[in-house]
Amino acid sequence: MKKIVSLLLIVVFLVSCNEYQKALKSEDVAVKYTMATKMYEEKKYNKAIRLFEQIASSYRGKPQAEKLFYMFSQSYYNTKQYYLAGYQFENFASSYPKSEKIQEASFLGAKSYSMLSPSYSLDQTDTTKAIEKLQAFIDTYPNSEYLAEANGIMKKLNEKLEQKVFENAKGYNTISDYKAALVALDNFIADYPGTPFKEDALYYKLDSAYQLGINSIPSKMEERLNVAKVAYANLIKFKSDTKYRQKADEMLVRIEKDLQNLLNK
Repeated sequence: MKKIVSLLLIVVFLVSCNEYQKALKSEDVAVKYTMATKMYEEKKYNKAIRLFEQIASSYRGKPQAEKLFYMFSQSYYNTKQYYLAGYQFENFASSYPKSEKIQEASFLGAKSYSMLSPSYSLDQTDTTKAIEKLQAFIDTYPNSEYLAEANGIMKKLNEKLEQKVFENAKGYNTISDYKAALVALDNFIADYPGTPFKEDALYYKLDSAYQLGINSIPSKMEERLNVAKVAYANLIKFKSDTKYRQKADEMLVRIEKDLQNLLNK
């Protein structure tokens, strides 16, 4: 019995493949459309795409075009071809502004661009573009069912941009350019007051001020140590139980000791 079932499945598979190949080679766009729809509904998106690519231009302006281009866009999206998906969804939204799928298409178009956003350490052109697309969607559909998800994606993308700026500022501390680190970290904290990297930025500002202070010539040491002392106070004020508390307290002990030594001279 199992052998018979297996044999039947093989026959069905071969017939299906044969029908698909015939549709690919057919000159009848209606045959291709029917098979593409079948492949789409069966979630065989790559096969559907091959057929959609063959007939898309022939269906522009026809009654079936709206459904075709929606399925075409979704097929790209579901195969993670996000650049093509974003492009197709945008075209769909502009071509069919009265479609019941307009909000979904507009959102998925913007989301597709967000999927192209790379690691924070790389060029963030695609991230910026995705933020612009998502903001445009939010402005156009402020009551959309996709609003919460759009805002969530926006938050993550903005944090990625903030992380890049923070890591660049922190980099000056890493290479011991403490003056540049202080300026860059000050600018970062001012530009992104609500950033999730604020605790880290305040710590590295303290560390930069501390390192600059203890390694200064005597004539500049007192002023710079006091700057470090203020940086310590700002970190503790922001988060008294900071993960950097032990290191910060050790710095403060050294700062107070060196300031006392200066007073005793």
